[in-house]
Amino acid sequence: MSEAPQVSKEEQNWAMICHLSALAGFLIPFGNLLGPLIVWLVKRADMPMVEIHGKEALNFQITVTIAAVISMLLIFVLIGFVLLFIVGIGALILTIMAAVKVSNGEFDYKYPWALRLLK
Repeated sequence: MSEAPQVSKEEQNWAMICHLSALAGFLIPFGNLLGPLIVWLVKRADMPMVEIHGKEALNFQITVTIAAVISMLLIFVLIGFVLLFIVGIGALILTIMAAVKVSNGEFDYKYPWALRLLK
């Protein structure tokens, strides 16, 4: 891992908010995409760390959304219920883990199993 650039605590907090805002998806349909997207669009020009983590959070949440849609389709063959539960728990745990890593100053955290659609 390369040496992380020095960033302000405010920038670090906004990067953490990029990840945590995805939890809105548990309350609002597509909130998992809208939360990180809004934070990323508002703060990316001023804060390089938010630029990086906003894209990472969005990539992961797009992956989660695709997995959730596939799981919903598989509800018709009953395995979808289990898969949807696993996707939800996995998304919750990995989102919190990402927020903690960023809060601890890890500049280049990457989600496992995320499609990298935004470069």
